[in-house]
Amino acid sequence: MSKFRLQSIIFVLTAFLLGCNEFMVVGVISDIAKSYQTSLSTVGFLVTSFAIIYAICTPLITTFTGKFDRFKVLMVLMAIFLIGNTLTAFAPNLFWLFVSRILTAAVAGAIISLILVFVSIIAPIEKRAMLVASTFAGFSIATIIGVPVGTAISNTFSWRDSFALISVLTIIICGFLLWLVPRNSRQANASLSNQLKLLKDQRIILGIVVMIMLMAAEYTFYTYIRPIITTVLGFSTTELTWLLGLVGITFIIGNTCAGVVANRFGITKLTLISGAVFICLLVMNLMFHISWLGIILLCLICFILGMPGSILQVMFLNVADRDYPEAMNLASSLNPICTNIGVSVGSLTASISVNYVQISQIGYVGAIYALIAVFGSYYLIKNAHK
Repeated sequence: MSKFRLQSIIFVLTAFLLGCNEFMVVGVISDIAKSYQTSLSTVGFLVTSFAIIYAICTPLITTFTGKFDRFKVLMVLMAIFLIGNTLTAFAPNLFWLFVSRILTAAVAGAIISLILVFVSIIAPIEKRAMLVASTFAGFSIATIIGVPVGTAISNTFSWRDSFALISVLTIIICGFLLWLVPRNSRQANASLSNQLKLLKDQRIILGIVVMIMLMAAEYTFYTYIRPIITTVLGFSTTELTWLLGLVGITFIIGNTCAGVVANRFGITKLTLISGAVFICLLVMNLMFHISWLGIILLCLICFILGMPGSILQVMFLNVADRDYPEAMNLASSLNPICTNIGVSVGSLTASISVNYVQISQIGYVGAIYALIAVFGSYYLIKNAHK
């Protein structure tokens, strides 16, 4: 196996591991609450606080470490992540659990950002879109797969074992990173003001808006994916795990297709993708009246939502590479940041909305975000053509 292929596999696995660390919590919240004898709402704040810390710390760390050797920064951040995740597995009380989650949230986004920068360094230009899509897919897939994986491990052993497994895998992956990551990758001219110029580019601003809106649209319904499958569609809890897996597989296929779309069409299909999400959300309530139609729709919308993240990440990196080379670290952090902001906005919207509408009607709320993404995509493509 070539070194390039090995590097590609390890980068994808690193992103997947980081994503699982973040999203596994969703599947084991009730087990954590039971073990610490506290309320679900208290433990639920773990998800929100993680996303907030992630969104704040990622641009700060990627920006302020831009002048240092990327390899050394990556290995230090991986060590901090390992300490934080291991503390999660063995946290004696709720206070230390929150400390551990804050620690991992602070460095996780910066690690993914650096991995994406290394991808752009090692990949030939004709392979960049596919490898960026694959690597980012590792993180994106974890947003879907992390929940059933964490639940399955927790049901078989305990929720602590889910995180203990991540620590073991982190040690193995660190060994491969030491071997495979390019050395002496210093970012030239990476002053704070030079990096922040990237955020003034209209293409970047519109790309950020589109990504956040589509993630918010996704998490208005995905926050309640379990009750949607069991309560609304009437499937049993036994069927839940494999149905979640099926939805996850369609998301993986969408991510895989994103590399091809980004290579062939760039961002020109984003309006079509956003429009398809909008239509799916509008017909969600109608489709949910028949169980198997509801599952098909969930699979279809997750397939579509698997595409924009990777397409936009390639655009962010390409814009930075051409016009703002000193801001490559910051550009690579944008999609993970947008993902977490979108997750926070979508899940918060969902938790408020269920007080006013039935869960089966939650698609109408998500459609509002998708509609904003449609207009954002249209103006992004128009601006890019200029």
